[in-house]
Amino acid sequence: MTLIFAGLLLWTLVHWTPALFPGIKTRWKNTLGPGAYQGSFALLIISALVLIVLGWRSTPPEHVYQPMLSWRHPAMGLVVVGFILMGAANYASRLKAWLRHPQLTGFMLWATAHLLLNGDHKSVLVFSWMLLWAGSEILLINRRDGRWQAPEVVSWPKEILGVLVSLGVVALVVWLHPYLSGRHVVL
Repeated sequence: MTLIFAGLLLWTLVHWTPALFPGIKTRWKNTLGPGAYQGSFALLIISALVLIVLGWRSTPPEHVYQPMLSWRHPAMGLVVVGFILMGAANYASRLKAWLRHPQLTGFMLWATAHLLLNGDHKSVLVFSWMLLWAGSEILLINRRDGRWQAPEVVSWPKEILGVLVSLGVVALVVWLHPYLSGRHVVL
């Protein structure tokens, strides 16, 4: 569990730095330059994910609660919608025009779905933490950035292409899931 905690803490601190510690972000960016700043940020996030996955794989599960079987398909639907929202954050879309934080909202749906599907202690830790982190990140970004201006929407073909790419990412994640978590996705 130590690796999981270390990964979650690193994930959170790195993501919170721009909103909570703008002076550190500025020094970090000025010292390395914009490209190297982004690269080092990404490297720290990847390191956090590696720590979480390694900790996950090395920790035997202890059950906290029994997930309800009837929630399996609705929860999987939340994961798909979550990935569509996360994808919409990366291009101009109607979803991005309706929702200020599609990526973080999608992330919250993904975490909630995993809490509905898994009742072991490491799932409760990781997905509760991630759910709370994403909610706090929304609040911090709103405080930092102030009033929101919705972007312009794109044409329907671009919108549909974005959703199709997100669905392709879902298929890839389902395929990789056993290698990352040790668990197959049961449909």
